[in-house]
Amino acid sequence: MEEGAVSVVDKLKSFAKSTQDLASVVFRNREVSNPIEILKRLQREAFSDIMKLRDRQEKLERELAFFKSSKGSPFQETSTHVRGEFDAVGALLMIGTIDESKCDAIENAIRTGIDSRLTFETTIREKDTLVAEFVGSERGQKSILGSPLSLAKVLYAAHISDWCTAVAIPVGGRCRDVAVPTSSREERGLTDYSSFVPPLLNQLNGSGISVMIKKSNIAACLAQFFSALPPQPGSQLYCFGTFGQVVCQLSSNSKLSILGIHKMANLSRPQPELAAMSLPFSFLQRSGHPDAALVENGLLDGLLAMTLESEVYESTKIGGWVQIKRSNPKYLQWAVTMSDTSVDDFGWGLSLGGLQHGSEKWNHFQVESFLNFKVGKKCKLQPGLLYVMNEGTTPFPALMFRTSWSL
Repeated sequence: MEEGAVSVVDKLKSFAKSTQDLASVVFRNREVSNPIEILKRLQREAFSDIMKLRDRQEKLERELAFFKSSKGSPFQETSTHVRGEFDAVGALLMIGTIDESKCDAIENAIRTGIDSRLTFETTIREKDTLVAEFVGSERGQKSILGSPLSLAKVLYAAHISDWCTAVAIPVGGRCRDVAVPTSSREERGLTDYSSFVPPLLNQLNGSGISVMIKKSNIAACLAQFFSALPPQPGSQLYCFGTFGQVVCQLSSNSKLSILGIHKMANLSRPQPELAAMSLPFSFLQRSGHPDAALVENGLLDGLLAMTLESEVYESTKIGGWVQIKRSNPKYLQWAVTMSDTSVDDFGWGLSLGGLQHGSEKWNHFQVESFLNFKVGKKCKLQPGLLYVMNEGTTPFPALMFRTSWSL
């Protein structure tokens, strides 16, 4: 009897399992045969996969942002521009024998020779600029063979805002590196007198820092330079120069600039020689006074200058500058230049300039005229004629030629 009951229970279990399997097969077939259910299932699976991929992408972006902020360098994603310049000036002097006075007249008016330099300019943080300049040869030397490239300048310009710029020059600073630019394009004649800027901007002043501010029609610049002058017997002389400039935009085509540099010296006692770019200075210890010969030679003399330039018609420009010494206001150097430097292949220029040490007569006077021929975009030829009158010598003309290349 018990065996019969067990047999009935087993049959019931087997029937229930068969019924369950049959029902699952039927419902599965219905699901497969229904396309709407298939699309819903695929949509749920795709949405789940998309959310997983999005989470992984956000996690990767967070890791990359953290890596850039913590280990990134300001020099990344920058470009370095290399510029080579070659400038040669020659002169054919129409004079006979050359004595000491004629040699001085030539040196006052003409600087012949070859300028060759290589400049590396790197943009940092989109707005700042780092410049390194190497020089192979310079005009005014006795030989044109030059020398191996040597580091002549290192400059870093930080554009703090649209109206403020700071410049640091550890090596080879000149006033022109920190001065407010008054010309939108570089314009050069055959001599320093035919330039639109005074000579004080080209003086080498050593290391320096500066701040430039621009507001509306007025721009100003203040810089501090320091350098070591040639040692004197038993002492070392350090020179400090303060440069200032104010530029006023008188009209849309005219600019007035007033600039100057004041120099002072710190005379130290004999002491061991320090390494490069090491400068001793003390506010508590009183410094000695420099030799008067250094002031007379202009090594410690301040200079004041004023420039005025205006565009007369399109590319035709006229300008002039006056420069005097702080210790001797009668020391007057001046020049007036008119030039046409259009974008065409042809241009011209005319310049008058002179120098007076304090006497009633001009110690130096010259007239210069030149032509500009552009050969492509990177080469320029400038033939010209120069007439020089110097005190104590016979006036003489000179045929000059200048060529400038850039790479």
